[in-house]
Amino acid sequence: MQSNPITKYRPWGTIDLPDRQWPDRTIDHAPIWCSVDLRDGNQALPIPMRVEQKLELFDLLTKIGFKQIEVGFPSAAQTEFDFTRKLIEEDRIPEDVSIQVLTQAREHLIRRTIESLQGAKKAIVHVYNSTSPLQRRVTFGMSKEQIKQIAVDGVRLVRDSLPELEGTEVLLEYSPESFSDTELEYSLEVCEAVMDTWQPTKEKPIILNLPATVELFSPNIHADQIEWFSRQVKDREKATISLHTHNDRGTGTAATELGLMAGADRVEGTLFGNGERTGNLDIVTVALNMYSQGVHPGLELSDLDAIREIYERTTGMTVHQRHPYGGDLVFTAFSGSHQDAIKKGMDLREKDGDDDANRWQVPYLSIDPRDMGRSYEAIIRINSQSGKGGVAYVLSREYGIDLPKPMHPEVGGIVNESADAQARELSIEEVHEIFRREFLENHSPLKLISYETVKKPGEDEVACEAMICLNGEEQVISGEGNGPINAFVQALEEIGLKDFQLTDYRQHSIGGGSATESVAFVQLQTKVGRVAYGCGIDSSIERSGLLALISAYNRTRS
Repeated sequence: MQSNPITKYRPWGTIDLPDRQWPDRTIDHAPIWCSVDLRDGNQALPIPMRVEQKLELFDLLTKIGFKQIEVGFPSAAQTEFDFTRKLIEEDRIPEDVSIQVLTQAREHLIRRTIESLQGAKKAIVHVYNSTSPLQRRVTFGMSKEQIKQIAVDGVRLVRDSLPELEGTEVLLEYSPESFSDTELEYSLEVCEAVMDTWQPTKEKPIILNLPATVELFSPNIHADQIEWFSRQVKDREKATISLHTHNDRGTGTAATELGLMAGADRVEGTLFGNGERTGNLDIVTVALNMYSQGVHPGLELSDLDAIREIYERTTGMTVHQRHPYGGDLVFTAFSGSHQDAIKKGMDLREKDGDDDANRWQVPYLSIDPRDMGRSYEAIIRINSQSGKGGVAYVLSREYGIDLPKPMHPEVGGIVNESADAQARELSIEEVHEIFRREFLENHSPLKLISYETVKKPGEDEVACEAMICLNGEEQVISGEGNGPINAFVQALEEIGLKDFQLTDYRQHSIGGGSATESVAFVQLQTKVGRVAYGCGIDSSIERSGLLALISAYNRTRS
C-alpha cells in the first residue's frame, strides 16, 4: 500500500442534488426482475455451462418466477446462438417470459442477434456500448459525438430489422456501459438520442439500463446518479429505468436498494451474485430483504436449498457458508447467549401462536427460516462455545426432551466439554448420544432390574418391591410410601443407601397415541452437597420416574 499522502487514488466526487428525495423513501413494491445468470453469470464461470446445464438453470429461473431472462450473446459464439435457437425451436419458453439477448452496437453482431430470435414470442434486444471517458480515451480513442453515434446507429439497425421478427413482441434495452463512471449529462444525452431513434411509447417503453459496471463509490452516490437521471430524462413515462450493479466494493446490494428508492423500475442480477470479479448483484438477497420488510418480491424462493443445489450443480460454483439467506450457517448460532435467546424466542412464539398472523420476532433471526424451506433443526449447532440454551434447544426440537431450566447448565457443560476435547462441532446425533450415555444409560453403581408396586387396600400408601443390581450384585429391596418413587426411596433407605434429598421432580410426555413415552427428571442433593439431575424415559410413567431417580443417584456418585 502507498504510504500517506495517497496520490494513486482519489475520491470520486459527489452529485449536485441538494433536494434529493431517495433518503426519505422506502421500497414498497417489487421491481421487474431480470436474471442474467445465463449470460453475465455464465461468462464469469471458470468452466462455462454446457447446454444441458443451461437448460436446467433456465427451467429453474422460470419456476422461480423470472419474466425476463437474458439467455445469451448469440453473436459472440455458435454455442450461444444454438442455445437461443434451442429454447425457441423446442418451445421451452413460457408464454409470459421474455428472453433477452445481448449485443454490442455493431452491425454484423446485431444482424446475427436478430437472426437468433426468429420465431420467438417475446424478446428483449439488449444493445450496449461503452460511454465512460476512460473507455473513450483508452479503449476506443473516440470523441463523445462518435460514441453517441455508435449507440444511435446500433439502435436504428435494430429498429429497421423489426420486420424480420414479425410476430415477435420486441422491447429494446440500451445500456451506456460504465454508466457509473460516465458524466451524467453525457449519459443522458446518449440515452435521449437513443430514445429519439427508437421512439418508445408508454405501452412499449424502452429499457434504459444504467450499469455500475465497476463499483467505484459508496451506494449513496449511486442513488444520487439514478435519481438525477430519472428526474432529468425526457418522457420518463416511456422509459423503464433499470439497475445492473456489481459488487467490487462489497456494496452491490445496498446500491441496488438505494437505486430502487431513487426511482429505478427494474433490476438485473444473478442467483447468489455470480459474476465477473466480485460478482453481480445477488437477486436472492435483495428479494428476501424485501420479503423481510413485508414486501413480497414476486419470486418463489420458498425452497432455497433446492434452488441452491441446482445453482451449484449447474454452475460449479459454491454458496459460501455465511452467504445471506442461502449459506449453511446463516441460521445457525454457536454462541451460548445467542442460542439461549433464540430458544426463548422460539418458545414464546410457540406459546403465542406460531402462525403467519403472528409477527415474526425472534432474537438474532430477522426472518423465519421456514419461509425459505430451511428447518429449525439447522438453527443451533453445538461446539465448545455453545451455551446451555443451545443444547437444550437441540434436545427439545429434535427429540422432544424438554429439560428443566435448572438442568440446562449441567447438560450443556457435559456436551461442551466433549466438543472442546474433540476440538470440533458436534452433530445433533452426537449431542443426543452424549445425553443418553450420561443420563439414560448410566447404570453404575445402581441399576434397576425389575420392580412391582401394589396399592395397600384401604390405604393411600404404595408398597414397592424391586430387584436391583448394586455394585454388580443383585438383591431385592422393598419399601412403602405415598407413591412409587417415595416407596422406592424408602426401600433404598432400608439398605442404607438414602443419603440424599429429592429436590425436584418433573415429567412430560413425548409423542402421541400408542407411541407416547414419558420422560421424567429428578434432582437429588446428597448430605455432602453434591447436586445432580437424572433422566428416565419409558412408556410407563412410574418406571420413567424410577429410572430418573436412579440416574440422578448414579450421577451424584460420578
